[in-house]
This record gives sequence, C-alpha cells and structure tokens, in this order.
Amino acid sequence: MRLKFHRNSNQFMLMSSSNEKLKITKMYLLVRKVLPSSAVRLGHVEALLVSSAKYPIRRTGMKTVSITAGLQDKSIDNLYLGPTPQRITIGFVDNKAYNGDYKLNGFKFQHFNVNYLCLHIRDSFRQNRLRLILKTGSTWKLFSSIFSGTGIHFKDAGNYISRNDYPNGYCFYVFDLTYDLSANDGHWNVQRQGTVRLDVRFKEPLQQPINCVIMAEFHNLIEIDRHRNVIVDFSN
Repeated sequence: MRLKFHRNSNQFMLMSSSNEKLKITKMYLLVRKVLPSSAVRLGHVEALLVSSAKYPIRRTGMKTVSITAGLQDKSIDNLYLGPTPQRITIGFVDNKAYNGDYKLNGFKFQHFNVNYLCLHIRDSFRQNRLRLILKTGSTWKLFSSIFSGTGIHFKDAGNYISRNDYPNGYCFYVFDLTYDLSANDGHWNVQRQGTVRLDVRFKEPLQQPINCVIMAEFHNLIEIDRHRNVIVDFSN
C-alpha cells in the first residue's frame, strides 16, 4: 500500500487579512496492525487455495468543471463514461475561492441562483432516461435531496445543516442513482456501464466564474489471490 498526500496552498487553507503561512514540521500516520494466530493464518492460506479473498469497497472520485462568467446554462457531456456511479453529489463554489484567496472560503458552496439541475443516465438498463430534475422556485426540494440522497430521510439522524443555512454556503445536490435508492445501504448493486450527462441552468447570467465540484461514489471490489496479487475492478 502506498499513500500520497497533497498539500494545498496557503491561500486556500487559511483565511486572513494578511498573507499568513502554514508550515508542517512533522506528520504522523497511525496504523493499527493485527497479528492473527497461527491457526487463523493457516485457515486463510487454505481458503485462498480455493478462492481469492474479496473485499468490497466504496470508492470515491472527484471532478471539477469550470463555468465561465456570463453563461446562463451549461451542459457537461460524458461526465462519467464507463461504470456509472451509485451516488453523485454536486456543489458550486466561487472560482477565485476554489483556487485560493485569503479573503474567500473555498468550502462555501453557494446557490448561484440555480433554477434547473438535471442528470441524464444512459446505461445497459436505461436508455436516455431522465433521472432527476430539481427546480428551485424554493429550496425545500433541494434541501430534502441531502436527506433522500444520503439515505437518512427515514432515520433518526441529521447532518447539522439547517434549512436556513442550506442556501448560504452548504448548498449540495445529492443524487442516489441506484434503482432501489440503496446507495447508502450495506448490500451491493450490479455495476452498470453507461454515460452520465449534467445540465444546469441559472436564473441570471453568472456574475463571476464558478467551479462545479462533483463527487461520485462507486461500489468496487478488491481481490487478493493465493500469490498475494492484488486485483481491482477499476482503473486508477
């Protein structure tokens, strides 16, 4: 296993009236290591002779698309091409804040007067089917998507985002793309191949460039055979 850490710029990490800097002097990674007994290890070896060890994982991937000032609509074709995600979360942030600015918050996801947001899914089971449309005469339907899309709408759970806070820096759009709305459940869905397109419209032309940040979640599988070869069903 190899881990790689990327450090953001000072302008992105810090909010300050002056050009402050952050210096990392030491960094630690705490890892829990378990040493099984000889009997357990022997059982693992015998099991690997019959079949590989399979570990289901929930993989996430990030994409960013820039939308220039003056536009009132944007279509992003082939947002995902190949395995279709189980869930997609979308947010919009000021381009200047995203690239780093001491006076702006890079994690302030704003509404930007979005009045139409739509995902189009085409896969081996669906042909040109419109998955979900969000219209914003009011924000209640958009606000409810962060509950229904994350699987907590029928549970005694919350996310610490209030209705009033939602359009003022916590504006996310969540799409559960599974057939039974089970992206948050423990069982695995059949992996489908297809394409995803995103259409977004704004009530007025954008006054400044913004970034569309997309996080997709995939159900994948890691296998380890008896020779300790690691096999994955996704590309890096």
